[in-house]
Amino acid sequence: MTRLRWGMVGGGPGAFIGGVHRRAAALTGQFDLVAGAFSSDPERSRAFGQPLGVAESRSYGSWEAMLEGELALPPDRRIQGVSIVTPNHLHYPVARAFAQASLPVVCDKPLVHSSEQAADLLRIVAGTGSLFAVTYNYTGYPMVRQARDLVRGGVLGEIRKVQVLYNQGWLATRLEGQGNAQADWRTDPLRSGIAGAVGDIGSHAENLMTTVTGLTLDSICADLTTFVPGRALDDDASLLLRFQGGARGILTACQIACGLENDLSLQVFGTRGSLRWQQETPNHLDVFPLDGPQQRWTRGSPALSPAAQAASHVPSGHPEGFTEAFANIYRGVAETLLAQQEGRVPDLHIAQFPTLEDGARGVHFIEKTVESAASSQKWTSALWKELVT
Repeated sequence: MTRLRWGMVGGGPGAFIGGVHRRAAALTGQFDLVAGAFSSDPERSRAFGQPLGVAESRSYGSWEAMLEGELALPPDRRIQGVSIVTPNHLHYPVARAFAQASLPVVCDKPLVHSSEQAADLLRIVAGTGSLFAVTYNYTGYPMVRQARDLVRGGVLGEIRKVQVLYNQGWLATRLEGQGNAQADWRTDPLRSGIAGAVGDIGSHAENLMTTVTGLTLDSICADLTTFVPGRALDDDASLLLRFQGGARGILTACQIACGLENDLSLQVFGTRGSLRWQQETPNHLDVFPLDGPQQRWTRGSPALSPAAQAASHVPSGHPEGFTEAFANIYRGVAETLLAQQEGRVPDLHIAQFPTLEDGARGVHFIEKTVESAASSQKWTSALWKELVT
């Protein structure tokens, strides 16, 4: 199997998401991590690469040095793409530099801090033609892909309402004041951005909702609350949504729900039926037809759509979860890049991943949510075309 030479910016000592990216990429068997700038501390960055098998000469002290060093190598040795797994405030400068160098990018979410930055990346990537993926990893679950194919295939009829709820409890107390590095940067406006829970998990909820339904968000009525004293950003969000065509929605992003872990759920209600998917039990999908018995679709079943079947790693009856879903994003990236190299058409059931456009739309969604919450009028236009036209 052809493997891609890959680099990473961020994901060093104490980071959560960097390890997830590395495990997910490794699970595909199609990536070799050969270079990295893993920490903002040059010495820690250089030291961190060696246990990962990265050569000392390619464990760089900064991302700038990494980009310069890799571009100086012959094309058959330099990296063929990079994963950006830094805190949010570094996504834009790093992604911009690597994209300008025509290197494929896999960037964690939310994409950047502003629509202006997102629009700039869109212009750059349109010019270079390079691949750019954003790791909204929940779209990698087989049963999410099955839900998408059912909804977009008309099985539920005309969509009337969508409800996506994302509840966590890990920020129910002020962890950012207790030495928790993840809480520290995620609640800091300078590093996290203009939103807290909305940016961190609400962006996942928006992407899941849009990916499955294909609906276009028209307007938002948002209420953002900061419950924990001394916290600078929202830790709870309640949104009413209106879609073009008349459908309605509810989106909740809450990080102060004591005792809840990663309680993400999606429900879609149509004229001919409804469905429900829950991230903590991700291997089945419940469908409720208007005129028939409840159905439970299970991961690995031969009755699933080709895309859902292609996203399964092991036979039915064996549970899959978070890492495998994440790996499907990387698998889609690899299939796309390798098909380009080999001059063939990619397998479109495999070559699926959230794009730069998805990431830019997510930034727009965050901004419009914050705007609505601050407005006395509340209902705020959220049409995506406002960014791209």
